[in-house]
Amino acid sequence: MSSKTTYRKIIHVDMDAFFASVEQRDHPALRGKPIAVGHAGARGVVATASYEARKFGVHSAMPSAKARELCPELIFVHSRMKHYQAVSKQVREIFERYTDVIEPVSIDEAYLDVTENKINAPLAIDIAKRIKKDIREELGLVASAGVSYNKFLAKIASDHRKPDGLCVIHPDQAIEFIDTLPIEAFWGIGPATAKRLHALGVQTAPQLRALSLARLTELFGKAGLIYYNFVRGIDDRPVVTHRERKSVGCEETFGKDIKGPLIDKALQEVITELVRRLKNRNFSGKRLTLKVRFPDFTTLTRSATSNAVLDNEEVIAPLAQKLFQSVELPASGIRLLGLSVSKTEQELREREFSEQMTLFS
Repeated sequence: MSSKTTYRKIIHVDMDAFFASVEQRDHPALRGKPIAVGHAGARGVVATASYEARKFGVHSAMPSAKARELCPELIFVHSRMKHYQAVSKQVREIFERYTDVIEPVSIDEAYLDVTENKINAPLAIDIAKRIKKDIREELGLVASAGVSYNKFLAKIASDHRKPDGLCVIHPDQAIEFIDTLPIEAFWGIGPATAKRLHALGVQTAPQLRALSLARLTELFGKAGLIYYNFVRGIDDRPVVTHRERKSVGCEETFGKDIKGPLIDKALQEVITELVRRLKNRNFSGKRLTLKVRFPDFTTLTRSATSNAVLDNEEVIAPLAQKLFQSVELPASGIRLLGLSVSKTEQELREREFSEQMTLFS
């Protein structure tokens, strides 16, 4: 693969045995024991099983009676869905410290695009480590994370070393990693599709790759293109967030504290980067916020609202410079400089009103 290729930085986070782990956290007497969240009755079904129960073969969607046969000591716990949703929201709040580009897949897993992130971390693995640490220390729960350059591989990576796993699939290692997988590991290949492929002598990724696009399309229609791409490490699906973005920003933490003319140069570079991000995300607003951090970690913010829409350098630069001039700098210089554009409350209300009117037009 070309060294000049720019790859996305995608993290897939999966909460390990989420419902069961929440119950064990909240009820210490259940820790270390095989438990199942669900109804124990004759027609009951297991929603989630703890890892202690999974050792006996108990898994989600299994009839409760079968689970009890496999593990006579299994403890059933009634589901508390509202509580799990509240905990899921707390997990989401941790994600939002690092990026706003979050795609929830379910109550216990999500994709995060951290190509541009709030802490300016160059490596996605560092963000994944911090997220896992935050979840463990603040919520008392364990998550597995997968890191790669697309959603398919990030998901595969998060499943690779569960529980409490962390796996990175680098672009240069993608095909080698994929070739270790059975075809059942591929998204979209369920038991029925796997059976058809097995009948063709296809058990592994290299064997799947040997099938032409025409043959896969003939066999599986549009899904054939998905299999063709995935086995080659290709997945162009973006991380899609359904929440309206309220701000776009960037910041730079300097390797050494800067002073004098270097600050002017740094401010111009941050302005240029901010404008680039605004254009890439087709975003604009009327409120500009400046963030400055000094060597002693004191952090100041200054904000101003513009009459004009902030979406280009000609409008943003003068306002940014005016905000910066209002900050009294210490002789020691600064260690961080950031800018963000956000929508005002009035803009958000007008947008909501416009959307409501569209529904009735």
